[in-house]
Amino acid sequence: MELILASASPRRRELMTYLGLPFRIVPAPGPEVPPDEADAGRTAWYLSLQKAVQVAQAHPEALVIGADTVVEVDGLILGKPHDEADARRMLRLLSGREHRVYTGVSLVRYGVYPTVGSYSDTRMAMTRVFFRELTDAEIDSYVATGEPMDKAGAYGYQGRAGLYVERIEGDYYNVVGLPMCLLGQMLSKAGVELP
Repeated sequence: MELILASASPRRRELMTYLGLPFRIVPAPGPEVPPDEADAGRTAWYLSLQKAVQVAQAHPEALVIGADTVVEVDGLILGKPHDEADARRMLRLLSGREHRVYTGVSLVRYGVYPTVGSYSDTRMAMTRVFFRELTDAEIDSYVATGEPMDKAGAYGYQGRAGLYVERIEGDYYNVVGLPMCLLGQMLSKAGVELP
């Protein structure tokens, strides 16, 4: 069974290689349309399924992995920043505080016929992240690197922002964008043999 990752994220691509399974990348073609008035966990869950379904429709015999990560602080959902000012705003919100990172993970296979060989499983992981206090100079310097611009919450824990994280409670890989333990359990349940 072919395995497809429905994401253009270089971080997810790297994490997928840890599985030791052949896969290919086919990013979801459509725009991300979050559900109205959903909380952060439901948004991540829904968007991961949306991505997987879009790709699975074009590749019906493959098992498609969709994932989406959002950051939540005080009930506000932080996606990817629109520009540098937005990145600074997000980092100021996170400075010296706890926030939550949610990643939805979906496995979808359409099968040859609508009811033969089809499969769907969507789950969500959450990790608590605690940032130290950041100065305006640190925020400006970090934003100037460009690293925050393609990441939910405007930071990459696996990069320079690791200097700002005091601790986490939960799966490190969830914060990076693909909760590996959860994904492994889901793949095993779907009948994929892990090396």
